[in-house]
Amino acid sequence: MSVYALSLFNVKNKEEYAAYAKEAENGLAKHGGRALAFGKLLSTPTGDIEPRDIMTLVEWESMSSILNFLNDPELAHIHPHRENGVDQFVWHLFEKLEDLQSVLR
Repeated sequence: MSVYALSLFNVKNKEEYAAYAKEAENGLAKHGGRALAFGKLLSTPTGDIEPRDIMTLVEWESMSSILNFLNDPELAHIHPHRENGVDQFVWHLFEKLEDLQSVLR
């Protein structure tokens, strides 16, 4: 079952986040992740969450693939770059639904 990771954040240090993003791309491929979208905030017409400047959407093969990425000792050095590079980080995981019936039941 695919899992979609939506991240919303502000960049507080461009160099730190760039160091993370550069190496994370290889880690995604290694562990069954695929970046689907990156975006910069366009507008905030409505919502209950404080706006963030950046959005990423990654499709993962499974929850296990996410955990393998996060716990890979070969990638341990990149996670501090993310932590030092972003601010107000929000991360949500979603399952893919074939239709809305399962939500509306």
